Amino acid sequence: MEAVILILALLFVAFMALGVYVSVKVIGAAKRGVDRTITQARRTVEETTLRAKSYGQVGVAGELAQLRLSLRTSMRATQEALQAGVAEDASLSESLGLFQRLSVHGRELDDELKRLEREPDRATVASLLPGLKQRTERITHSAESLRWAARDRARQFADDDLAALNTQIDVEAGALRHWTVEEPSAGAGAGAGAGAGASAGADGRGDERARGPRAGQEGPEALTTRDPRAQTGYSWQKAVRPETTN
Repeated sequence: MEAVILILALLFVAFMALGVYVSVKVIGAAKRGVDRTITQARRTVEETTLRAKSYGQVGVAGELAQLRLSLRTSMRATQEALQAGVAEDASLSESLGLFQRLSVHGRELDDELKRLEREPDRATVASLLPGLKQRTERITHSAESLRWAARDRARQFADDDLAALNTQIDVEAGALRHWTVEEPSAGAGAGAGAGAGASAGADGRGDERARGPRAGQEGPEALTTRDPRAQTGYSWQKAVRPETTN
């Protein structure tokens, strides 16, 4: 009896632990989903604000907003392209590692541009703009190089696969049309055989008439019809097997 109670107690504890584990996992997944949604919403709002500033403001503020928008757009597009490609091409993992190192410089530049947007000394910010533009162009150029290299690699793989598939289809199509090669030769052979048989038959009948009726032959030979089973069919049809006699 005590053993049964102990087993039941252990089962109860195990079920409780499992329930707590599942609850923690569900809560964690829900929290990550909420955080991801909030991050995406914040990013969308921030990029919409930057786009409005880049088009609606002039001077230093508009140029800073334009730099931030260009930087964030390029980095996000490259990240999405590499993360989507690494699932199918493991060789892109090294490129993804390089992009992560590049992202550190991109975040530093974005934070610096964001601080300069709140800087009241516009003259000093204007003097820093050429260097900021150069840094932004270097980072975006590197990101675009990785992105387009990954896309070119994926397109090349797709072209190679399509070329191999076209070759296999051409071979299969040729195999399906095999009668286009075999039928003329078979027809020519049949025509030659029929011509030879006709000439031979004609010569035989001429000799027969010259020699006269055979001994013991009372009359002309009976006309016999052609066996339809002996007719030559198409090359792809199965030949009729002759009947066996016991």
